Amino acid sequence: MNRTKLRLDTIVDLLTRKNLSQNWLAKRLNISSGYMSQLLTGQRTPSPSLRARILEHFPETTFDDLFEIMK
Repeated sequence: MNRTKLRLDTIVDLLTRKNLSQNWLAKRLNISSGYMSQLLTGQRTPSPSLRARILEHFPETTFDDLFEIMK
């Protein structure tokens, strides 16, 4: 089964350029900061609905910019 994980470097770069924090993004996505941390470290993978919400917050990006499909 394929897993989809966040691209840490891209998310961190986007947050830095926009002067936003991981906590800010977690609040906007309605998830805990701990869960956000697990997503960023690859310990957890985002659900399809969470991936869609993440993409909504960064409309300048594509799915491939933000996510990596792991086999």
